[in-house]
This record gives sequence, C-alpha cells and structure tokens, in this order.
Amino acid sequence: MRFLHTMLRVRNLDTALKFYADAFGLKEVRRIDNDKARFTLVFLCADEDLKLLEALPKTRGAPLVELTYNWDEETYGEDRYFGHLAYEVDDIYATCDRLQKLGITINRPPRDGMMAFIRSPDKHSIELLQKGEAKPPQEPWSSMPNTGHW
Repeated sequence: MRFLHTMLRVRNLDTALKFYADAFGLKEVRRIDNDKARFTLVFLCADEDLKLLEALPKTRGAPLVELTYNWDEETYGEDRYFGHLAYEVDDIYATCDRLQKLGITINRPPRDGMMAFIRSPDKHSIELLQKGEAKPPQEPWSSMPNTGHW
C-alpha cells in the first residue's frame, strides 16, 4: 500500500490556497473543475516531492493534499472538514477481501474496480484506489451496496 493524498474540505478556495502556499510552500499541481457536480479539486505538492510527479501520474506520483471546494455552501460541522486519507493498492478486490476477513466494513465497495472506502475505528474515511487501470467488475463487489457513511 502506498500513501497518496489527504482530502480536506475548504470554505474559500483562494484563502486555503494562499494558506498552504504561504505556510507550507505547497504548489498547485492539478485542478479539476466539475461543472455538473459543482465542485473544484485542487491537488497540492511539496517542493521536495515535485520530482516524483515526473515519473508517475500527477494524482498518484507524490503525497498530495487535495483541497475540495463545493461551489454550493454546505454546513459540514467541524468533524466533516477532514475528508479522507487515500492509499493505492495492488489489487483492490484482494485488499477489500482481506479487510472484510479482519471484520472491517467496506462502506463503499469497489463496484468500478477502481475505488473503495472504509472507515477507521475513529470514523476517519480511508479511500483505497486500484494501482494502474481499473479491474473488470467482479462479484460480490459489483452488486454490493454502500454501507453507512464514507
């Protein structure tokens, strides 16, 4: 498993970008504006890790901070501003199977062969992403519903 990013929700994207740039020297390396779902994702990287982005895809090459700005105002409460940790795994189905056998609930099953979510005992969300291309849909995952919050 390899650490990928931490997602944080922000109220004001410009203010957040200034904070992370000024306080930590993080650089914007990728931006996604989703008009349909009305959000912006901005991925930030430390100077020391920028070289890692040259060899691997921009969202998977270096440890990143993902700022999530929802265009419509939302009330998260302080416990919802932390979004999730993300890890890349070699085989998402085998990883989810192993976690289930440990008694861990798969809150968002890997129906797409690419992404799953679980939660820690302290209710922190953890995203699992398939390394490389998505795996073909596979049962029981492809028909498994979401469970709880993620």
